[in-house]
Amino acid sequence: MSQQQKSYLLPIVMMFALFAMISFVTGLPAPFGVIVQSEFGATNLEATLGFAANFIAYAFMGIPSGLLLQKIGYKKTALIAIAVGFIGVGIQALASKGGFSVYLAGAFISGFSMCMLNTVVNPMLNTLGGGGKKGNQLIQTGGSLNSLSATIVPVLVGYLMGANVEERTIAKALPALYIAMAIFAIAFLVLFFMAIPEPSLSKANKSKGEHSPLSFRHFKLGTIAIFVYVGIEVGVPHFANLFMTAQVNEGGLGIDPAIAGSIVGTYWFLMLIGRLIGASLGAQFSSKAMLTVASILGLVLIGIAFVTPLSSVVNMPVFKSGASLSFGLEAVPVSVMCMALCGLCTSIMWGGIFNLAVEGLGKYTEAASGIFMVMVCGGGLLPLLQGGVADSAGYLNSFIVIAAALAYLLFYALIGCKNVNKDIPTLSSISTVQQAQYILLRDEST
Repeated sequence: MSQQQKSYLLPIVMMFALFAMISFVTGLPAPFGVIVQSEFGATNLEATLGFAANFIAYAFMGIPSGLLLQKIGYKKTALIAIAVGFIGVGIQALASKGGFSVYLAGAFISGFSMCMLNTVVNPMLNTLGGGGKKGNQLIQTGGSLNSLSATIVPVLVGYLMGANVEERTIAKALPALYIAMAIFAIAFLVLFFMAIPEPSLSKANKSKGEHSPLSFRHFKLGTIAIFVYVGIEVGVPHFANLFMTAQVNEGGLGIDPAIAGSIVGTYWFLMLIGRLIGASLGAQFSSKAMLTVASILGLVLIGIAFVTPLSSVVNMPVFKSGASLSFGLEAVPVSVMCMALCGLCTSIMWGGIFNLAVEGLGKYTEAASGIFMVMVCGGGLLPLLQGGVADSAGYLNSFIVIAAALAYLLFYALIGCKNVNKDIPTLSSISTVQQAQYILLRDEST
């Protein structure tokens, strides 16, 4: 390790911590959906509003975050994001006395923070690693910690809730919120006194041309794909949790929240495993092939969940809470196990969709990334639709929304990802003739 790399060790650790916090805070609405149903009598749709508030913030803050990054730099943007995150989580803590609307306000403010942190952390880790394979390695490591944090959240909150329905309150979950606030406070202080590199962001093409990322069909279809993907990633564990914890007379399974939290935690743990596997196989298989397999497997699992009677039970290994974090067996319906196994499918979808959608965009890639961040709002909007279906047709039937979303991803992997706009010049700072020559050579090699 070079002296320069050694000097970046603390900033790297800090970015890892922030990567984990993104998932921790984003994961809170899942177990809190169960809490607000118990404490405030929220419907399934209302219980999903925490996710909606969190992710809809991306629609407002996606592009401004990129502009803020360019104007004031990485460090100042990260400090603002951390401060906003502290405030957002703090407001959620006040919901124990202020009510449901206060909780939603806190979730919305937290969403602004998570969007800004997402904008900072990924390119910062790549820069600290010097780009290339090392930069990618740091991002993958950060992504693994992100999944680990998502695994812990439902387990921790489920443990704090206990088995007593009457005790499912925000007040009982306050330790989880205090942990998040403490980490934000420490991160702010450390980052404030820390020197980190401020890379010069590539300047966007200022010329007013007739083209943009949205001129490419495969990118437009890719933005829809990322929208529905985030909805899948959020909707599966959230509604699985609601399904498990709701009382039998309310159409649920009446499972102990701690056990349900363990099962949901296993979903996120499987995402971690899937990401590690995907990273190791990424050099051998194309993004198209991986997205195709993941979409088909997801459809198969949801199909099994639909047709298998709830009386069919299997002993499932789950990531459990207790005296110590460990694996153990829990008797759960096969349908629930299939929902948890979907974590293996969702684990590799983001990277696959992103790679396919920006393929061949050239100088338009930077603008495309900003649009992608906006489409993360699908994590808030699609679960709202699923919540409405759950209220009218039941928890299990609400997964028809997930099945339809997976079917779209399969369409995108097989057909929609093809670049049919290769005639659009994508290279900057060279002549039109040179661009034409490049396109001809590229097509010949293809």
